[in-house]
Amino acid sequence: MEGPSSRLPPSLLPASRDWMVGRRDSGGDAESDRDIKTHFRVCRFIMETGVKLGMRSVPVATACVLYHRFWERASVHAYEPYLVAMSCVYLAGKVEEQHTRTRDILNVSHRYFNSGSAPLECDKEFWDLRDSVVQCELLILRQLNFQVSFEHPHKYLLHYLLSVKSLVNRHAWSRTPIAETSWALLRDCYHGAMCIRHIPQHIAIATLHLALNSYGVELPVGEKEWWQVLCVDVTKAHIDAVVSDLLQLYDMEAKCV
Repeated sequence: MEGPSSRLPPSLLPASRDWMVGRRDSGGDAESDRDIKTHFRVCRFIMETGVKLGMRSVPVATACVLYHRFWERASVHAYEPYLVAMSCVYLAGKVEEQHTRTRDILNVSHRYFNSGSAPLECDKEFWDLRDSVVQCELLILRQLNFQVSFEHPHKYLLHYLLSVKSLVNRHAWSRTPIAETSWALLRDCYHGAMCIRHIPQHIAIATLHLALNSYGVELPVGEKEWWQVLCVDVTKAHIDAVVSDLLQLYDMEAKCV
């Protein structure tokens, strides 16, 4: 299958070439630490770019899921990860009805790697790059069989937070940033493929569970655990699996600094 150009101009690449560490060796497991590190960095790029473009949390999450789904079907050695990321941001804006211009995506990406630089000139290189983003978008659509609508944990986490809040003393709730921490943990889940490995309800329960435990907030004890009441099919093993994957991502973050 033909794809877009796998090259990006130097102005749209990180100054350090360490991000390519997962692409230097064509051997090894596709889920090697080096590939995971590459994807972690690129997802961080997606999130920071999304914030600078004023995108809401769900479109940014969709961009990350598109990115991870794409690499389930493609080799990291075959395509430029940052080009795929820019196309995922562009496509996610369409899917979630928060359209973003390719020019804005390219300029924000340029500034991401070249802090304080002027906007890109509308020269041949710019139009070639724009065409690459659009062609890569078509490649992503074909790779995913045009299945680009996803269910995210966000709506479940909102429901679970409201339910748990009603069980906690309001003074204790106001003193501890349970909601803020839960949302932050959920956002961090999208740095890795765990966001497509676990179902949305389990991710939402696990992030809330971790936030409550982090601040030592205890809920009333009944016949069932609170998370069993909110999500009937979740088990402690599911929660532990999500938390374990999330902690591994934090370990990966330390390695990517």
